Amino acid sequence: MRALALFSGGLDSMIAMKLITNQGIHVKAININIGFGATKDMSEIFRQRAYAAGADFEVIDAREEYLQKILFSPKYGYGKRFNPCIDCHAFMMRKARELLKEKNADFIITGEVLGQRPMSQNSKALKNVLELSDDDGLILRPMSAKLLAPTKPEINGWVDREKLLDIEGRDRKRQIALAQEFGFKEYASPGGGCLLTDVYFSAKLRDFVKYQPLHVEDIALLKIGRHFRLKDGAKLILGRNETENNILQNLKNSVFSDMFLGDDLPAPYGKISKNATQEEKILAARGALFYTKIEKNKPHQVQIGDEVFEICALENGEVLKQYAIGV
Repeated sequence: MRALALFSGGLDSMIAMKLITNQGIHVKAININIGFGATKDMSEIFRQRAYAAGADFEVIDAREEYLQKILFSPKYGYGKRFNPCIDCHAFMMRKARELLKEKNADFIITGEVLGQRPMSQNSKALKNVLELSDDDGLILRPMSAKLLAPTKPEINGWVDREKLLDIEGRDRKRQIALAQEFGFKEYASPGGGCLLTDVYFSAKLRDFVKYQPLHVEDIALLKIGRHFRLKDGAKLILGRNETENNILQNLKNSVFSDMFLGDDLPAPYGKISKNATQEEKILAARGALFYTKIEKNKPHQVQIGDEVFEICALENGEVLKQYAIGV
């Protein structure tokens, strides 16, 4: 027997996989990348966590399909932010079902816990997820299996139901105890991980799609920097530190121009909409200078795309900051 495990790096998923690998079943953990995970690449850390649970690991890139089919038209709507959790979970399960034959697997497991999340893991939501995912009885939730209807892996004897769990609710004492029992030395702390549930990221995302379509290449830009909407609609992103400056410099995006100081001075690297007006470019240049430690009201060169502006930093940055979307 072989199983595919939906794996976002959390402890519940690690325990779910361990419960199955302990029964002699080969498990491949698949992380379905929809684009809105951590700001840094976690694949190697996830690989180590999967290995600790006895599973192989693979990342599945589903960003484009997720944008096209789920993010902007979820059947069950959004949570408090821009998070279509029920539709998202069902999407991942459908992707896993599509992969069963390719990966030579027999069924799917998840780390979902009944009642742990109020929107996406209550009893009704779990049923809705199964319906949306076109489940045919092959999706097993080992953490709460004894509280749910038996699935094909249990009915057919592929998995011993008695060795599965009956965890319910948000308390994580049993998970922590099991982590110690299984010898997990490193695992994620409880909580979110999806940026779509973050208030600041959601604000930036809503602002972005108000002015232009969202493409896969745009997601990385939304994850970093200070974001501003200039008065005629142009978007400005400024790095907050050297790490973000380097990331912005290396990110290529067809609708943004690069912005940086011509002087060899510590300053934010930036991206600005290519369709920005001259007035907006001047405002953006002043904004970049505002976040430096250079002398105010002294001319400095700021390059935006192929243009170079000789411009002064302002003593007061309010002219830019009134357009702040979220820092």
